[in-house]
Amino acid sequence: MPTPARWFDAHLDLAYLAETGRDMHAPPADARGRHQPVAVTLPAMAEAGVTHCLGTIFTEPVDPNDPERETAAFAYADGDVLGAWKAGMRQLKLYQAWRDAGIIRLMPTRGTRAPEAGPGLCVGILMEGADPIETPEQLDEWADAGVVAIGLTWARRSRYAGGNATPMNDPQIGLSPLGRELIPRIDARGIVHDLSHLSQRATDELLGLTDAVVIASHSNARSLMGGRDDPKTQRHLADETIREIARRGGIVGINLLSDFLSPAVKRGDRAKIGDIVAHIERVCELAGSRRHVALGSDADGGFGADRLPEGINGLSDLLRILDALRAVGWSDADLEGFAWRDWAGFWGW
Repeated sequence: MPTPARWFDAHLDLAYLAETGRDMHAPPADARGRHQPVAVTLPAMAEAGVTHCLGTIFTEPVDPNDPERETAAFAYADGDVLGAWKAGMRQLKLYQAWRDAGIIRLMPTRGTRAPEAGPGLCVGILMEGADPIETPEQLDEWADAGVVAIGLTWARRSRYAGGNATPMNDPQIGLSPLGRELIPRIDARGIVHDLSHLSQRATDELLGLTDAVVIASHSNARSLMGGRDDPKTQRHLADETIREIARRGGIVGINLLSDFLSPAVKRGDRAKIGDIVAHIERVCELAGSRRHVALGSDADGGFGADRLPEGINGLSDLLRILDALRAVGWSDADLEGFAWRDWAGFWGW
């Protein structure tokens, strides 16, 4: 098979990594900051052929009374509406600065037009956790600035929805009244819903409130993670959720964190490339085709390259996934779909 010229990765925390001190313009070996060893920098993406991605605005609510709380610029005190807005806006401004410097191009809203031609990385801005949106009415500010997809929460509960890390001894949290108000506004602006990190209850309630196409930018199959009904596996997608994403024309982006690929992975161990293939094939089985699964690596998203599966030590090693898929019968067209074309078709170009 010819080496694919490009990849579309649906989940990379580019602005977050920059905020944690990483020089995103350096090769991985020279990039300092959190989450070592490094897989993701702009030169590493270019070398690997990652030409398109969803780049996140990642913000984290913290307990202000916790002496070990996160204090970096992406964090804000739980319930601090203005603090969340500031944290998100800093990352948005970074993407805009990269655009103005000619380093990246910004993707338009799904189905409106193709991205402008030109060199450099093409980035669609994905808001991972909606707390930076001060009120549902304020969504337009973010949409006008380039946000094309929104996940209502990160792992922890937001003002809009319950997350997959809702404490197990609390009632499961679904959508809040603010979340129910925000959903139709998201639909009206043509912004895509991202189900990754939502609690199952929030997922089901969102799907009941909108008929819009949805994605899971960086999630795997719950049925392969040791307990379909275990609340600890809510980070992964239930079978019925995968079927519904596919029925609506959406895509599941496969997450490459070893801990999310096999329940047998122990601390310090790494998953196998075969575990990636198993999740891909499971999504295809449930979706009824190979058109609803692609890459959403989350590489360096809170962990280093040594938490990627064995044999994948950086983005240039993504080709090994294609080799493994070819070995189980995937055609050249199928492989091109997984690497790039399925996501490009989803966005309408």
